[in-house]
Amino acid sequence: MQSAIHQNWFFPQPPEEVWDYLTKPELLEQWLGPSDFQPVVGHKFRFTSPYGNHSWCEVLEVLPCRRLVYTWQKNSARGDKPFTSTVTWTLTARDNGTELQLLHDGFSVAEDMEAHKKGWNICREQLAARLATITQ
Repeated sequence: MQSAIHQNWFFPQPPEEVWDYLTKPELLEQWLGPSDFQPVVGHKFRFTSPYGNHSWCEVLEVLPCRRLVYTWQKNSARGDKPFTSTVTWTLTARDNGTELQLLHDGFSVAEDMEAHKKGWNICREQLAARLATITQ
């Protein structure tokens, strides 16, 4: 079984604007969910789910406007046991915007990976819609 989700997203905004949506709680809430995130290595935080299956996280790496890594712990679809994975965001400046790479690694149950893949696809659309409101 493949254990990671790899997605490449492109946005016409510069890396600094995309970074804000990855690191500012009030902007994160608009596309990923409410959180007490802070871009500080070692900071423990949570994304609150309206369905009660919150994500418990810890910041592992922060390279402003380039890379953000945090753990992601949720309950598994199989047995409702917690599992921990890692979310890595990598931003690359392009002539006409930003390439944002998502790597969500550490899945051991196919149902968990498929559910997260669907979730990230929804998040991508929500993030694109939010970024589209930024005036150029």
